Formats: sequence, C-alpha cells, structure tokens
Amino acid sequence: MTKEEDEKTVERILERVRKVCGFVPVTNQILSERPDLFIPYSSLSGAIFENETKFDKKTKHLLALAAAAAMGSEHCIRNQMRESVALGATEEEVLVIAAYMGMTRSQSYSFRAYAEQFGRKLE
Repeated sequence: MTKEEDEKTVERILERVRKVCGFVPVTNQILSERPDLFIPYSSLSGAIFENETKFDKKTKHLLALAAAAAMGSEHCIRNQMRESVALGATEEEVLVIAAYMGMTRSQSYSFRAYAEQFGRKLE
C-alpha cells in the first residue's frame, strides 16, 4: 500500500470506530499515527468481534468485559459493558461477570500479601 492508501484506510477505520463506539479510544488514536501497526491491529480486532465464530457477539463482549474487569482496565470495562448491553446482555449478566472477575483479581493480590504477612503457607 502507498502512504495515501494507508491514510485513507486509517480514516475509514477511525470513522467505523467512531460510529460503533461514539468516540475513538485512546489506543486507536495513538496507534493510528502508525498505519503499519494500526491497520493490522484493527483487522485483528474486527476479526475477533465481527466475524462469525462459535460465540455470538454478546458473548464475545461479555468475555471481553470479564477480561477487562480482571485486568482492571476502567475504560475497557465501560466500553465492553456498553457493547454487551447494546447486544442484549442483562443487568444480571453484566453484574455477575464484571463483579466476579474484578473481585477475584483483587483477592488474588490481597490474599497472597495476607498469607505472606502472616506466615501462611500456600500450595
């Protein structure tokens, strides 16, 4: 691709992201300055969330929400939660997934520190 073709592709991708999300996430804003990275990154993202797989779109976004909660990624939590709800996720589905994964992440860190502090032996 030529530089002009890359720039047009980047603009097309950013417009699609704006339409879907209502804004352009920081990750896309920064990566879009490097079409050699951004175009493949966007292709992978599209392949994961848009292509037909064994998971329907709602489930894909609930899985992404669980991962975002487990990683503590506040912006991704909000985006994936909004997408999940837009695709039909119930309040209960969102609550259970986000709360559980966030809880287990914090417990993982805090219980290890607790065990270390009080001399508890872990397997």
